[in-house]
Order: sequence, then structure tokens, then C-alpha cells
Amino acid sequence: MAMEAYEIEALIREAFPSARITITDLAGDGNHFAAEVIDESFRGQNRVQQQRMVYAALKGRMDGPAGALHALALTTRAPE
Repeated sequence: MAMEAYEIEALIREAFPSARITITDLAGDGNHFAAEVIDESFRGQNRVQQQRMVYAALKGRMDGPAGALHALALTTRAPE
């Protein structure tokens, strides 16, 4: 079953309560999303570490072919 943008944001918000989060449904199909997450906790972390932190917040929703979230283009950074 596909996920809604608000569900993705809620999962990320649990892990990053102060983050600026933008979720975009890229194809309008509920399967291909982009997320921009800007949070102070990313400061000093490289991009791979930042993205791992966000993927961990998704609690397995992207795992395997039966995952509820098919594709997520992810942009992460610390605030300027």
C-alpha cells in the first residue's frame, strides 16, 4: 500500500521535531516522493550519515519490494 506525504512527514518529524521538512509527491502516484529535511542535528555529519538518520526514522517503510514507500529522493542539510 502506498504512503501519503503526511505519513512520511510524521515519521520524519518524530525523529527530527525541530526540522524543516518538505515532502513532494513527484509523480502524483503516492509511490515516488522527494523529501528535504533541514535540521541542526545534521551539523558535522556527512551526507551519507544524514541520510541514514532519515532512513532510520522511516522505520523500515522502504525495506524490500513490499515496502510501503517505493522511492524517496532525499536532500538533507544543516540550517545555514
